[in-house]
Amino acid sequence: MNVYDSQRIAGILQSLGYQETTSQAEGDIVIFNTCHIREKAAEKVFSDLGRALLIKNERKEQGKDTIIGVCGCVVQAEDEQIAKRAPFVDFATGPLTYHRLPEILERIARKKNISIIDTDFPAESKFDYLPENHSLGACSYLAIQEGCNNFCTYCVVPYTRGVEYSRPIEEILKEAKRLIQSGSLELNLLGQNVNSYHGEDKFGKERNLAYLLHCLAELDGLKRLRYTTSYPADMTDDLIACHKDIPQLMPYLHLPIQSGSDTILKAMNRRHSKSDYLRIIDKLKQANPQIGMSSDFIVGFPGETDKDFQETLEVVNHVKYIQAFSFKYSKRPGTPAALMSNQIEEKVKKERLEILQTLLFEYQDKFNRSCVGKTMPVLFENKGRHTGQLIGRTPYMQNLHASLDKENLNKIINIKVTEATTNSLSGEAI
Repeated sequence: MNVYDSQRIAGILQSLGYQETTSQAEGDIVIFNTCHIREKAAEKVFSDLGRALLIKNERKEQGKDTIIGVCGCVVQAEDEQIAKRAPFVDFATGPLTYHRLPEILERIARKKNISIIDTDFPAESKFDYLPENHSLGACSYLAIQEGCNNFCTYCVVPYTRGVEYSRPIEEILKEAKRLIQSGSLELNLLGQNVNSYHGEDKFGKERNLAYLLHCLAELDGLKRLRYTTSYPADMTDDLIACHKDIPQLMPYLHLPIQSGSDTILKAMNRRHSKSDYLRIIDKLKQANPQIGMSSDFIVGFPGETDKDFQETLEVVNHVKYIQAFSFKYSKRPGTPAALMSNQIEEKVKKERLEILQTLLFEYQDKFNRSCVGKTMPVLFENKGRHTGQLIGRTPYMQNLHASLDKENLNKIINIKVTEATTNSLSGEAI
C-alpha cells in the first residue's frame, strides 16, 4: 500500500506540472512517504529529514526554494513529534489525506513560511479525489480496501489508516480496465485486510473478494491476479475456491500467522488459533496442490516463552513456507502491547529471530532449488544489472534473471530454470 500511495502522490504532482527527479538536490519538492509499522522505519524518517534540511539550506544559498513534505502513517501517529523534531517541514499529511496536496501546495505558495499538518480522518474517500491511475509497467497495484477493524494489540494500522473502507466494484473495474489498456498484465489487489473486502456492486448489493476476483478475471488482457495482505479469519470457502477456479490467480498466497502459539495469538488479539490457521492451509492446498505459502512472523512478543516460540517453529515445519517476513517485536506508541509488563529482553528476541530466519531460509532455499529444470512463465518487469539481462517474477513471486533483449520487457516468457539461490533464480528462454 505504501508503494501504491507513493505512485499516486507522484501522479498528483505530475498532474500539477511537476516532473520526477532522481536527485534530492534537484527537487523543488521533496516528499517522504512514511511507514509506522516498525520503530526502525519511523526513526529513519527523522534522520532522512535532517539530510533533506542540509540540501534545502544549500539550495537556499543558490537562490532556490525547497518544500519538504511528509506523508503517511508516521504523520498520523506522530504529528506532534514531527512539529517538535523537524519544525522545518513545510507540510505533513496522513495516508488518508494526501489527495489534498494541490490545496496544500497552493496555500504554501500564497503564504511562505507556514507549516501545515493535516491528520484529519476525512468523511470522504481519498480515492474519490485522486487523478486517474495509469499503468507504470506490466504489473500494477490496485487498492481495493483500506483500514482495519481487527485492532491487533501490536499494530498501529487502525489508528493510522482508520476503519475498513471498501471501494465500490464498478470503480475498481473501471480502474482495472484503464491499467490493462495502458499495459498491465498483472494486477495486485491491495488492502490492509484485503480479504475482508465488502464493496457494493452497481445495484448497491454488498459483495466479497471472491466475487470481485471473478469479475476481474473476465477482463480481456488480464493475465495474472494477486491479492495482499490477507487475514486468516477472513479466508472464506468461496475465496479459497477461487484458487482452484480462476486460472489468472497466481498459486502464491501471503497469509500472516504472526505466532504459532495460541497463548500469544490471544494476547495479540488475533481472531484465529493455530489449528484454525492450519485448517485453512489444508483447504488451500486441497483447492490448489501447487500453491506456495508466505507469511509474517513476530518473535519476542510480550510474554512469549520458549515453548511459545517452539510452537511457531512447528508451524513453519508443517507449512514449509516458500517465502516469509520475520521481525523482532517493537513497541508502537499507542498500542496495548506497548504497555504490557512482560516485555522480552532484546538479546532473547535477537536469538529467536536468528533461529526462525535460519529455518525459514532453509525452506525458501529448498523450494527455489526444486524449481531447477522446470519451465515457468515469467513476467519480466526490469532491466538487470548486466547488459542484456532482464529481471522478472515467477508465479511464486521469485525473482528470476535471464539473458533477454529489452524487447521482452513487460512480457510473459516461458523460462527453463537453470540455477537457484536462496533469493533468486536464473533461467533460459525456451
